[in-house]
Amino acid sequence: MKPVKTEVLRINSRRPNDSIIARASKLINSGEIVAFPTETVYGLGANALDPSAISKIYQMKGRPSDNPLIVHIADMKTLRGLVSEISPRAMRIIKKFWPGPVTLVLKKSKIVPKVTTGGLDTIAVRMPRNRIALALIKKSGFPIAAPSANISGRPSPTNASHVKDDLDGKVKMILDGGSTEIGIESTVIDMTLRTPVILRPGGISKESIEDEIGEVRFHDSLLGLRRSTEKINKSPGMKYRHYSPNARVVIVEGSRIRAKAKIIELTEKLKDEGKKVSIMTASKSLKPNADSVQYMGNTLDTIARNLFANLRKADSDHIDVIVVQGIHYNNTGFAIMNRLKKAAAETIKV
Repeated sequence: MKPVKTEVLRINSRRPNDSIIARASKLINSGEIVAFPTETVYGLGANALDPSAISKIYQMKGRPSDNPLIVHIADMKTLRGLVSEISPRAMRIIKKFWPGPVTLVLKKSKIVPKVTTGGLDTIAVRMPRNRIALALIKKSGFPIAAPSANISGRPSPTNASHVKDDLDGKVKMILDGGSTEIGIESTVIDMTLRTPVILRPGGISKESIEDEIGEVRFHDSLLGLRRSTEKINKSPGMKYRHYSPNARVVIVEGSRIRAKAKIIELTEKLKDEGKKVSIMTASKSLKPNADSVQYMGNTLDTIARNLFANLRKADSDHIDVIVVQGIHYNNTGFAIMNRLKKAAAETIKV
């Protein structure tokens, strides 16, 4: 792609500036790409109904063409034009969680180009709750397809500087709305099946969804049970390695005492090999002889919010190996560990 000048515009996340939103929507209306914040991560947005603009997203990110995009909307009228059916259970999720970090996979209508859906007859769609995102969608006048605003495979961006690190000279405009609220992507749930299936865990837990609509299951691939005949490209984050920093990521899972002992042992070994080592942990009592220790937080919400920023910081510190202490899989812990395992080269269980 021909290099462009990337403009970063600071915008108030509570009261988005009308003139800035107008400038950004004008770019999107002309077939260009704009990076903007949502409550989950920053997105790389284009007109979801314009095949040429969508192709630019794939090219800009270096994204495989069979990896579908999530389409972002601002009202129910738009949703009804994009899909052929909305089931009663889907409506219950919409009423409970939208605007918010849940993406529904539904049968698409004829107006949605297959380049947007990775060649599938289904569409992944959500309504974000970030005011900048909603204002941009409304002003643009059409749904906006927006994968994470990073180079494919890299940790997702949770502030504008992360976007600039990856896409400076590629994207024309970045709307800087500060750090994102949630820090990991939306939960993606396939509503076209008899029993809804979570394709990607995210900002809303399986437990919360089940409280609303009853039984939901995780896709077999999330449990290490994928069958060779099962499709794994209905959602972003399923088929390809994601979220990886330049540093090698090693996860240590097990009881606190055993995990801490293993992390200390592994750190000493790596240091003896001349490696620069960073530890990511939710335990303040862990004191390894590492080059840096990144405290992840004491709640799942905090750990999620810090996750990708911590991975990126390790790269900026020129770390060779990141050793991560695993966390429990309950609630959004499952989504956090999903991201870490996608990024990891190795998982050690003790």
